[in-house]
Amino acid sequence: MEYAKNILETIGNTPLVKINKLAAEIPGLVLAKYETFNPGNSVKDRMAVKMIEDAEADGRLKPGGTIIEGTSGNTGMGLALAAIVKGYKMVCVISDKQSKEKMDILRAVGSEVVVCPTDVAPDDPRSYYSTSKRLAEETPNSWYVNQYDNLSNAKAHYESTGPEIWKQTNGKVTHFVVGVGTGGTISGVGKYLKEQNPNVKIWGIDTYGSVFKKYHETGIFDENEIYPYITEGIGEDILPKNVNFDIIDGFTKVTDKDAAIYTQKLAKEEGMFLGNSAGAAMKGLLQLKEHFKENDVIVVLFHDHGSRYVGKMYNDEWMRAQGFIE
Repeated sequence: MEYAKNILETIGNTPLVKINKLAAEIPGLVLAKYETFNPGNSVKDRMAVKMIEDAEADGRLKPGGTIIEGTSGNTGMGLALAAIVKGYKMVCVISDKQSKEKMDILRAVGSEVVVCPTDVAPDDPRSYYSTSKRLAEETPNSWYVNQYDNLSNAKAHYESTGPEIWKQTNGKVTHFVVGVGTGGTISGVGKYLKEQNPNVKIWGIDTYGSVFKKYHETGIFDENEIYPYITEGIGEDILPKNVNFDIIDGFTKVTDKDAAIYTQKLAKEEGMFLGNSAGAAMKGLLQLKEHFKENDVIVVLFHDHGSRYVGKMYNDEWMRAQGFIE
């Protein structure tokens, strides 16, 4: 009989799916690495389990402990599923710009959810970075995950996502395109693919209000680049240790409006009901089209599921209120 011994064993081995209408003007074959097939409906399941297993192995996470993490929702979901299976408590610290669905989903899987203001500096005591650290210091037998600087994050993608893409494309992949937040996915996949073939190009999708693109191009961390933005799950106002800028060939920035519109387009024109960062990645891919040639095999990773954004990018009233549609 074929079955998984628990839900965590179903993580990974997600399909590659051809993008048709929306990629019509892009030379080459465009394939989506479709990460919503993971049990928590996002790519973050992979690194959540890896970070927990590594922390168990070296004693940072002890039996019956409490896992504490600042999350935009998806890492929290992956951690919560692993916490349930392994017998830990889960506290998710989330910023108030994240969708209500994300908060409700985390509570649905038994996590305690602490909500913090978005529009404060990272070192402000109210920020979700600072709040996560403080809760970890105050809570006995707890472990603060810190997905931004926890290198097990990138390692998970080096060990699973990268090899899957290489195998699924028979080593023919020429470009990998992905939204960048913590940097774990782009750095882990990028490292693996470039070890197989140094000519593979790695492109990051950034958002306006984030520091990545300018820092990559100039080495300058420009605080003037930082301002609030609506796009969820990509971009940062810090430089996470998981972002390996040496592996990344370039960034393109996508506006909040374009990311939201292309999130809807993926659903309506490809039947791909995906999250906000997928819309950003799709528009970023179109912005990069002059970099692609006829025989290229371009893999774009789609992070998470549309169910997290029903009240936002899939809600025309919300879209109108933001000025994204007429």
